[in-house]
Amino acid sequence: MTVPRLAVFKLASCDGCQLTLLDCEDELLALAGQVDVAHFLEASSAVGDGPYDLALVEGSVTTAEDAERIREIRAASRRLVTIGACATAGGIQALRNYADVEEYRRVVYAHPEYVSTLATSTPVSAHVDVDFELRGCPIDKRQLIEVITAFLAGRRPDVPDHSVCFECKRRGTVCVIVAHGTPCLGPVTQAGCGALCPAYGRGCYGCFGPAGTVNLPALIPVLRRDGLDEDATDRLLHTFNALAFEEELTK
Repeated sequence: MTVPRLAVFKLASCDGCQLTLLDCEDELLALAGQVDVAHFLEASSAVGDGPYDLALVEGSVTTAEDAERIREIRAASRRLVTIGACATAGGIQALRNYADVEEYRRVVYAHPEYVSTLATSTPVSAHVDVDFELRGCPIDKRQLIEVITAFLAGRRPDVPDHSVCFECKRRGTVCVIVAHGTPCLGPVTQAGCGALCPAYGRGCYGCFGPAGTVNLPALIPVLRRDGLDEDATDRLLHTFNALAFEEELTK
């Protein structure tokens, strides 16, 4: 029987989502016995060429080399899944999309002439077809294992797209908006974190991106009521998933 081949790749990112895979520990050991991990530089220096049955890609496209590389990865992969806010929504580095990247380069680097970069940071789906997007900054390891096992079993992953509010109710967390007037993106953010921030009295800041059903025009007046002016509201929405929330604002 042919063993499925798994590959994990990184573009522009912090490696956090790949580390989530390594953090699976016991689950990863069981998975390693069922697949051939052909390419995963975060875990092994062994490099196996394609084709791959499943490729996981972390990171956004920020250079011409990234754009070419993701096309090569797509061509070598039967299924391609993007993992994390960078790969699915451009990441926090997509803040460059709203600024002058040349000015950033001059200010940050002593020799900007040696730095080759695109003016924008874009999700992988802007360049190639993607079979599934797994949200989060970082991703949730339970959802990651579900995605990997689902694709290896030939079925669609069972990853919910409801809001963080559902997770607050499930764990019995009092709504920070209702009880404390705390600005929170939970009503418009996809579940997956286990409502971690609200459980500690903090408002959700949207690290899993927009939920399946989003009503930002209804939430923004609530954020203003709870103390955020226009600039603060824009900053809250333009963080890890700036491009994804921007799309919702322009619908």
